[in-house]
Amino acid sequence: MLPAHAASFGEDGQRSTRNRVARSILDHGPSTAAELALRLELTPAAVRRHLDSLVTDGVVEPREQRVYGSRGRGRPAKVFALTDGGRDAFDQAYDKLAADAMRWIAQTAGGGELGEAAVAAFARARLAAQAVGYREALEAADPEHRTEALAKALTADGYAATARSAPVGEQLCQHHCPVAHVAEQYPQLCEAETEVFSRLLGTHVQRLATIAHGDGVCTTFIPKAGSAPDARRTSKTTETSKTTTASASTAGRNPA
Repeated sequence: MLPAHAASFGEDGQRSTRNRVARSILDHGPSTAAELALRLELTPAAVRRHLDSLVTDGVVEPREQRVYGSRGRGRPAKVFALTDGGRDAFDQAYDKLAADAMRWIAQTAGGGELGEAAVAAFARARLAAQAVGYREALEAADPEHRTEALAKALTADGYAATARSAPVGEQLCQHHCPVAHVAEQYPQLCEAETEVFSRLLGTHVQRLATIAHGDGVCTTFIPKAGSAPDARRTSKTTETSKTTTASASTAGRNPA
């Protein structure tokens, strides 16, 4: 559990440099001290002091940096990612209520496969409602900017999303997930989201990683028109191939 002084990052907390560091990691995903210093216009030494405090308080944790493509010489720079407790300090106060509601849906439907099907139907209905606004954003954008338009629409809903180029396509990265803890128990939420992305973008998409699955960022690969997605080419990382080849049917599932 977080100490009292680290338990919340509300609007008042944004004035704190230390909380700005945590918020930057939330918005942009796992970051190095150098990236944070550049982003926040602070000295690297100042950022490291704040990171040390955040690590001590259990808000962030150091990790080995993921490397896309061929790794160069030398050890990868250390990155800092939010812990589960750090994410809890932001806007996930309704996680227990949401999880209880999902559990009620599953039990009311009869449990087992029937319960899972009911949860999946709820997840699809929920995402379909959200997708109405996303579709309007995509229709107003040029075809080559549709992924970026989707990222902006997701950001407006609290997902802190970005779009970036990737080999033979693009990657849609969601640095925050308001329902991450619920999705750990009910991966149907991640699966429905992946299906909606595919329909909105008019192409098969591939979920490479999810916050609910323990990754620092939810990452979805969108292939270029006419190119077949190949997980071996599009997601060469230092992580296991099990994570990088996750499909829509398994995205967000806990290994346990």
